[in-house]
Amino acid sequence: MKKFFAAVLTVFLSLVLLTACGGGQQHGASSAPAVQSVERSDTGSADKSKSRIRQNKIYTDSESISQNGEQSDAKSSGSAEIRVEPDQAYTDKDHVAAYIHIYRKLPPNYITKAEAKQLGWKDKGPLDQVAPGKSIGGDRFSNYEKILPDAPGRSWKECDIDYVRGNRNAKRICFSNDGLIYYTSSHYQDFEKIY
Repeated sequence: MKKFFAAVLTVFLSLVLLTACGGGQQHGASSAPAVQSVERSDTGSADKSKSRIRQNKIYTDSESISQNGEQSDAKSSGSAEIRVEPDQAYTDKDHVAAYIHIYRKLPPNYITKAEAKQLGWKDKGPLDQVAPGKSIGGDRFSNYEKILPDAPGRSWKECDIDYVRGNRNAKRICFSNDGLIYYTSSHYQDFEKIY
C-alpha cells in the first residue's frame, strides 16, 4: 500500500512540476519577457568564424588569437545552449557575450569607470563596496598593439567578466561596434574569438 501511494505521489508531483514549467510548450500570449537562445558550437573547424541562424538560434565556430597575432582554432568540443533575457544581469563569459551579440549592448549590471567613480569607487579598489551587484564595462579599449582585428571605423569596448566582489580580475570581453566579440582570461595577452 505504501508503494502504491509513493507511486501516485511521484506521478502527481511530476505532473505538477511539468504543468508549472509549462511542459515545454507555450499556450497563447505570455507576459514573461522574451528569452533569446544562443547555441555556441565550438567545433575546432579550420574555416574562419561562421554564423548560421537556425530556428532562432545562433551558431558560431570559435577562433583564438594571441598577442603575436597568430590565429588558431579553439580546441573544445560539444555545444552549449545559452539563454539570455533582456534587462537581466549577467557576469559570466558565455552569457555576457551572448547578450552583447543579441542586444548589441551590455547587460544592465555594467557601469563605466566614470559612473563607478561618481559613486566613490577608486581605481584598483573593490567595486562592490560602492556599487553592489555592478561590474565595470563599456569603456573604450584602445587596441594600440593591434592584437584584435583592425578595420576603418571599428572601435572597441571592454567589460569585466566573472566579477562579483573584491578587486577586479584579469578576465575581459572586448567587443567592437561591428559585432566582433573576443574574450581574454589573461588581461589582454591572448584572446579567444567568441562571435
